[in-house]
Amino acid sequence: MLQRKTVFPHVIEMNVQAGQRLGCNVYLIFDGSDWLLVDVGFEETVDEIVELIRQLDFPLSHCKTLIATHADVDHIQGLAKMNQVFKTKITGHPLAAEPLATGDKIKTFAEIAAQDIHLEMPPVKLDTLVDEGDTIRVGKLKLEVWHTPGHTDSQLSFRLGNLLFSGDNIYRDGCVGAIDAHHGSDIPAFIKSLKRIRASDVEWLLPSHGPIFKKNNALLDKAITRLEGYLHMADFGTCAIDWPLMDEWDKELAAGKMPQ
Repeated sequence: MLQRKTVFPHVIEMNVQAGQRLGCNVYLIFDGSDWLLVDVGFEETVDEIVELIRQLDFPLSHCKTLIATHADVDHIQGLAKMNQVFKTKITGHPLAAEPLATGDKIKTFAEIAAQDIHLEMPPVKLDTLVDEGDTIRVGKLKLEVWHTPGHTDSQLSFRLGNLLFSGDNIYRDGCVGAIDAHHGSDIPAFIKSLKRIRASDVEWLLPSHGPIFKKNNALLDKAITRLEGYLHMADFGTCAIDWPLMDEWDKELAAGKMPQ
């Protein structure tokens, strides 16, 4: 038996429990003997996480669902393997259903040939589809589902009282989840999601990577301003909405302006 290292009442984060980084953040939310997982991480850490859950004395048959915050390989590669153990339902957003069912390596970031990344992406079916305003129950607890797209189109966050399991929206250092056209990123939607988090009265953000931290409006403001700049930068290719330099270039060409 291991002592449970709860980060908040009813919440265990498996990297914190293990005392070392296993991968993405994996949250075990429980009430009594009922529990669920928010994300599961890579396939290679599934056995270790399952063993931790055994040693924490959670009945394996009482897992209510495995939740995919979004369809990224580092969050959900282990879903199929883990569900062979727990035999429960798998929950995610409707827009995550197809890339997970088909094992889409491009949209899940499993295949990035230019960087020599070639990961397996075992197909897995979502049993339960959730979207904005839905509720996920575990024991007497209720997780409020937020659809917070931007990093990906299927990105979900979950509110539990003053806590927000905030996915890849923002991290303690002010960074945000990767922005990539192949990934389904949408900068205007990202800004809207961050503004929603900023305007909320949640007190703690429990991200999908890195340490848990208190919601910091100044940090969110800085990230929002940075992303608003991304809207007009060629750095972000088709994720940007325009490139003002090209408008300037058109005017200079029409005026016959020479380099100065």
